[in-house]
Amino acid sequence: MRSQLMEMLEARKEEMIEIRRHLHEYPEISFEEEKTAQYIADFYKGKDVEIETNVGNGYGIIVTITGGKSGKKIGLRADFDALPIQEEADVPFKSKNEGVMHACGHDAHTAYLMVLADCLIQLKDDLNGTVKIIHQHAEEVPPGGAKSIVESGKLDDLDAIFGIHVLPMDEAGVVGYHSGYSFNGRSYFKLKVQGQGGHGSSPHKANDSIVAGAHFVTSVQTIVSRRLNPMDVGVITIGSFDGKGTFNVIKDSVEIEGDIRYMSKESREVIEKELKRIAEGIGVQFGVECILDYEPDYPPLYNDPEYTDFVVQTLKEANDKDIKEIKEYPALSPSEDFAYYLEKIPGCYFFIGCTPKGVKEPYFNHHPKFNIDEDSILVAAKAVGHVVCGYFEKNQ
Repeated sequence: MRSQLMEMLEARKEEMIEIRRHLHEYPEISFEEEKTAQYIADFYKGKDVEIETNVGNGYGIIVTITGGKSGKKIGLRADFDALPIQEEADVPFKSKNEGVMHACGHDAHTAYLMVLADCLIQLKDDLNGTVKIIHQHAEEVPPGGAKSIVESGKLDDLDAIFGIHVLPMDEAGVVGYHSGYSFNGRSYFKLKVQGQGGHGSSPHKANDSIVAGAHFVTSVQTIVSRRLNPMDVGVITIGSFDGKGTFNVIKDSVEIEGDIRYMSKESREVIEKELKRIAEGIGVQFGVECILDYEPDYPPLYNDPEYTDFVVQTLKEANDKDIKEIKEYPALSPSEDFAYYLEKIPGCYFFIGCTPKGVKEPYFNHHPKFNIDEDSILVAAKAVGHVVCGYFEKNQ
């Protein structure tokens, strides 16, 4: 079955590219992917599968492929939302939707998984198990789509889950992996410092919210340097300090927004506790009201070491001409809501090199000129295909 699947995927390489280019031309941002979801659902109409739409808190789709023989159940996930970015890449299939672009590669993720799923449907009688294809909406914007799909209970029967992300860290043909904590978790906060406005000449009759807010900005930087274990990872970024006013007027209130990253649940708890403590302390110290909105977004992504090793060994033993190298990557600083699946289901999220041919310094994901080597789409399909076959072969 495995060799037959690989032949089918190779024969449909151009179809994957066509799907990717169609999606790239018509991107839709998170929670607004109505036409994208319809395009995906239409692809599966008439096929011998169960299709569930509007799964979770948006346009999520689950396609269940039940094999001819009983066995384990696994999930494969690809995200399909785009970003609010004006495309600057010089490609003939440039985005036709103003201010929206597939700048993260989700178009490639969806294209490979649609064709891989269709091939598995055709070979379903030889499958000794079940595959759930998860086309996920809204990866880019918290609370994201993954958490709600997990909470729907529709994946409770899965034994394992796998996914990939294209990254321009290597050329097409290179597959990267990292075991254990592999992506940062993240949280968002907004602090409103409510003081008392007044005349710049009479600060004693006012209560300066800017001064209090400035102390908060300085103080929270000590959380990472003085409260986290030096061996742990943590970043606190103040992205917005809205304190614009008039030069001779003491500001009544300011709003501060920030982004927090961490690589473990323990670090997340420490940072949250200390940030709240500092906000309370600033309120007492300066006699202002500190109103804090703190929202944990995506958890750190943890790749199960056993399943990661399984992926690595499976791909090394595949001896596939299109998979040229398997290499270990460092843990990455971005966040990824695939982490929600891995909190509940063991599995592995790995990486597919996609640097365009002849480019030494590629634009990274989320850049308005981001582009990929489309050979990476076939690599993704074959890599995940090998993992599916290897998993069922191991567990038959």
